[in-house]
Amino acid sequence: MPPLRDLGIREYAAVWREMREWVDAPNFREQVWTVEHPPVYTLGQSAEWADILNPGDIPVVQSDRGGRATFHAPGQAVAYPLFDLRARKIAPRRFVALLQDAITRMLKIQFGVNAESRPAQPGVYVNGAKIAALGIRIRRGRAYHGVALNINCDLHPFRNIHPCGFPNLPVTRLADFGVAEPSESARKKLGECIAAEICDKFPLS
Repeated sequence: MPPLRDLGIREYAAVWREMREWVDAPNFREQVWTVEHPPVYTLGQSAEWADILNPGDIPVVQSDRGGRATFHAPGQAVAYPLFDLRARKIAPRRFVALLQDAITRMLKIQFGVNAESRPAQPGVYVNGAKIAALGIRIRRGRAYHGVALNINCDLHPFRNIHPCGFPNLPVTRLADFGVAEPSESARKKLGECIAAEICDKFPLS
């Protein structure tokens, strides 16, 4: 299984740059990076600037990932699965489904929280509120960017955007369900669950 690489708390733009360099490298090797970002709004390729209502002092980064607007902050576990989809013969939509399935399974098994995905709205939801956002990019068959799972982060900045392009979309976090999980251990569990989900279902030949 690809190794996990935990980056601690790192600026979004710096990690994004490193991911692109990693997947473009001739000696590319699959890894799963886990990280938390200082407060930042990011816009995916489908986003509109109108999705950001009032950023205040929080920076906004135009990213090359899929999806629309989201918010990152400490207390949110982020996992970037850098996988060779071409070598594993995984179609992009199937990859998205694998990531959602991994998070849903993790929430149920690790924390007893029932979650679901929605066909028309990528991500993971609990009781109608979004708990995990998803956005990926594929270059030459290699995937980067990934998923962000709310653990105990401040949710107020989500009120200043249209989360994933949906006005008034409720957003939640594990702490709202009585889960007291340190974000560092949550990052590790998230990375491990994603790696296991992909490698078990689509092993390398």
